[in-house]
Amino acid sequence: MRHTLPIAPQFYVTAPQPCPYLDGRMERKLFTALQGEHAQRLNDTLSKQGFRRSQNVLYRPSCSECSACLSARIRVADFQPSRTQRRIMRRAAHLRRNATSPWATEDQFTLFRRYLDARHADGGMADMDIFEFAAMIEETPIKSRVIEYSRPAGPGERGHVLSAVCLTDVFDDGLSMVYSFYDPDLVDLSLGTHIILDHIAIAREAGLPYVYLGYWVPGSRKMGYKAGFSALEIYKGGQWQDLGDPAAHRAELHPLSMDPIAEQVARINLPEARPHRD
Repeated sequence: MRHTLPIAPQFYVTAPQPCPYLDGRMERKLFTALQGEHAQRLNDTLSKQGFRRSQNVLYRPSCSECSACLSARIRVADFQPSRTQRRIMRRAAHLRRNATSPWATEDQFTLFRRYLDARHADGGMADMDIFEFAAMIEETPIKSRVIEYSRPAGPGERGHVLSAVCLTDVFDDGLSMVYSFYDPDLVDLSLGTHIILDHIAIAREAGLPYVYLGYWVPGSRKMGYKAGFSALEIYKGGQWQDLGDPAAHRAELHPLSMDPIAEQVARINLPEARPHRD
């Protein structure tokens, strides 16, 4: 006789800490471990419900009075680049893409440090050393890839020069951009936007319907660029919906904006374990 039971991970809540997106607010996360034989299926299922991966942990915001962070993804089939985005694709056409296994290199870390020092010197990753960087890249229990972008060598250089990197997870329905970084000196190439556009192309080639961008936060300048991509969906009110007018989404505080943790956990849909026989 066959039986199927849902995979039943344990969920926990982090202690409040300063929000990295909105000044003066505190963030709190609901999280669970991502490990074992069901890791890929759990990741696929929870990612469709607004969760993100960080190494071997799945999390989503669960702040006590704020629900501003909204998981965002692009519908690949409906995406149409803007005029500016088409120019970016043309300017970056000389970059060479290389998809590799999730293995950290010294070149990646050097580029990562330059990126942090120029863009996020006071951020939460500012003190990461090479061992922590390697853990970020390599500690993944699911199907992941490192997508590298290199430019032709200039005067005094040899071969191709690493210019951008994205740690990317492969879901059953899309690609998830876990973390990306790039050469801060190549401002004219708009590498952050180029990486997203190229991931849309990769997903289209692979027949995957979505590219997951992480969280979009109304009112946050750091996250505002995501609203510039067409066919963008957000996970809000327990379902995916078109972004629509970005100004229609608020980042206001309200004591009833989030349900109690127990209710949130009870509403999470979990994958079933594989059938087995008695």
